[in-house]
Amino acid sequence: MKYRQFGKTDMKISELSFGTWAIGGAWGQTNDTEALNGLARAMDAGVNFFDTADVYGDGHSEELLAKATKGKEDQIHIATKFCRAGDIHDPANYSEAAVTNYVENSLRRLEREQLDLIQIHCPPIEIIRDGAVFDVLDSLKKQGKIRHYGVSVETVEEGLLAMENPNVDALQVIFNIFRQKPVTELFPVAKQKNVGILARVPLASGLLTGKFSSGHQFEEDDHRKFNQNGEAFNVGETFAGLPFDKGVELSNQLDWIKDGRGNMTRAALKWILSHDAVSSVIPGFKTVKQVEDSLATMEVPDFTETELKRLQNFYKNDVHDHIRGPY
Repeated sequence: MKYRQFGKTDMKISELSFGTWAIGGAWGQTNDTEALNGLARAMDAGVNFFDTADVYGDGHSEELLAKATKGKEDQIHIATKFCRAGDIHDPANYSEAAVTNYVENSLRRLEREQLDLIQIHCPPIEIIRDGAVFDVLDSLKKQGKIRHYGVSVETVEEGLLAMENPNVDALQVIFNIFRQKPVTELFPVAKQKNVGILARVPLASGLLTGKFSSGHQFEEDDHRKFNQNGEAFNVGETFAGLPFDKGVELSNQLDWIKDGRGNMTRAALKWILSHDAVSSVIPGFKTVKQVEDSLATMEVPDFTETELKRLQNFYKNDVHDHIRGPY
């Protein structure tokens, strides 16, 4: 495993880490034993960072991480998020009392005394612009409840606005072969300000694994079923904002990236890691096999300059105009 400096924090984190939305819920059927085995396998391979949120399975993913990292709290970093368990548009949801409650609940579920990183979970841009929540987080930092804080954002504009606060240590952004806008508009500023970048939705909700065909049916409790068109939350969180059938068509055009790299999953993750502004990529998983497949990314060849240019042109000419929602 290789490690990258996480912005201006005091952490070096595994460049391949894992998100825990899928094992918490909203991705179809889950199995806790398989999830815990997957977390153990990742840590055995040198993964020292996991991303979660208080709303993933109503706190269930945090509880799973507490079990998996018991006795390893000093070695394994955990980032969690808050705000979406309440009304994200209500300023009271970001008051000192409310945020303290969110933090203390996460600490209890994670069985930790301090959070390594807490992120505001895709708040409206008005909340970021107002900035009062950052004062609250500064206070919680002084109290020792959190070490670092950041923002999970939906758009480049939100990310740029968040970085105007000098104490924002990290941004979590949607970034994959289908969503390349951060490369030119966000990453240069993040590097200049030394802000860590976590790349989420790296496989476009599975599209970039190449395993889906047109008309595939997802389980009713899977967000890829109930949020295909942004019915429940931002459409960009599902298939990177692409209509599913169009996404399948586009992923088929990318079949070539797996040549010499085993499969599309590893190739898609490797492409993300070719960008030095990225601190870590955080694919999700539900099985040990999926963890092992992602871990194999570390062994595959880098993309050539010619291949990188081909993928850049593919995004501009074939993908960009089909993405829905602000990004």
